[in-house]
Amino acid sequence: MTSPKMPPGRAPDPEWACRWCRSLEGVVVLDLGAQSAADFFPLQQDSGPDVTHPLAMVQCTRCWLVQLESDPTSPDEPRGIEPRALVLQAEDAIAQVESAGLLAEGVTVLEHPSPHGGSWLPDLTARGLRDVGTGPADVVVDAFGMMHDSDQRGALQSRVAELAPGGLLLLQFHTLAAILRQGMWNALRHGHFAYYSTPVIVAMAEDSGLQAVGAWEFDLYGGTVMIAFARDGIRSVNVDGLIERETAVGVLDPSTVSRLQESLSSSVSAIRDYLDNGVAGGLTMAGYGAASRSVALLAMAGVTKDDLVGIADASPTKIGRCLPAVRIPVIAPQELVDLRPDRVLLFVPDLLSEVRLALPDIELNGGRWTVLDPQPVEVEPVTAPVAWSRSPL
Repeated sequence: MTSPKMPPGRAPDPEWACRWCRSLEGVVVLDLGAQSAADFFPLQQDSGPDVTHPLAMVQCTRCWLVQLESDPTSPDEPRGIEPRALVLQAEDAIAQVESAGLLAEGVTVLEHPSPHGGSWLPDLTARGLRDVGTGPADVVVDAFGMMHDSDQRGALQSRVAELAPGGLLLLQFHTLAAILRQGMWNALRHGHFAYYSTPVIVAMAEDSGLQAVGAWEFDLYGGTVMIAFARDGIRSVNVDGLIERETAVGVLDPSTVSRLQESLSSSVSAIRDYLDNGVAGGLTMAGYGAASRSVALLAMAGVTKDDLVGIADASPTKIGRCLPAVRIPVIAPQELVDLRPDRVLLFVPDLLSEVRLALPDIELNGGRWTVLDPQPVEVEPVTAPVAWSRSPL
């Protein structure tokens, strides 16, 4: 890999070492200062103040893995509800692998669960694969799971060890290329220890004795990638193409990755202007999606209860809690409807279709959805009658 020019960022903490290659050579490409744990949602009656911890992103300048600098948190993590968009994407991914001839009835499968919820096992077992619970397995699945392991080398090596002879590792991740293309600085959060690009994860796998034999791209989260790895095989040409495209985006260039700091500044400014104008105009504004990605975004933009009357979420375990630091209460979706907000800021864009279907009264009452990830973009309201299909969120 090339050696691009270093950005004018600070050096990592002296105790930092690369989570993959153990190098001490790296550069901080994004720094959010002190932030609350991303998955900590205190009870509304808790007095606080909420504890904060450093939150910064480092790029190793030897293996180019982008990663969390440090994470001393032990978050309390109320479980979320799996979005319909994630369910549909999993179904699509499995169908793609099956159509490529990489799945067969009767083979064994092992899944590494993700804190994001959901499982591929029901669809896989419905296709005749046998869930074995532990390795070795013919198919090992990891969808957004490995990034939550602080020891990246140990995590990948354990998955390789679980593969039966001739086995296949299916690894899906939110690609750094998409994060850079869309300026999604708020992808950085505690508990997410690695931010993979295709060239880096392929190199990690090759170092572990695996070849990338297939790759697929999906729209989820603005851009996710699934790669199939095997001990035996030849690297797929579509993998080579994906490596070329992501390298051109700048995933191996710390100067490019560090532009996320600029995205942070422009995003925060746009959010503040939007909220200030809304408040000045007498609008009632609320939010939807008490997600971990919302925590630092709200704090960095200085959003308070004076800006948003509440943030709705479908997870019953989050109702009655609040977002840390900003202390905006988490409310039930029906309570959001009852407030008759003029604007609802949606913190998870992938939810847009399903929340509009589940909560039609938001728009029927004259309100509008505003996608906020990370810049506010108002969604055009429906202009004709719609056969709304109410579904629980």
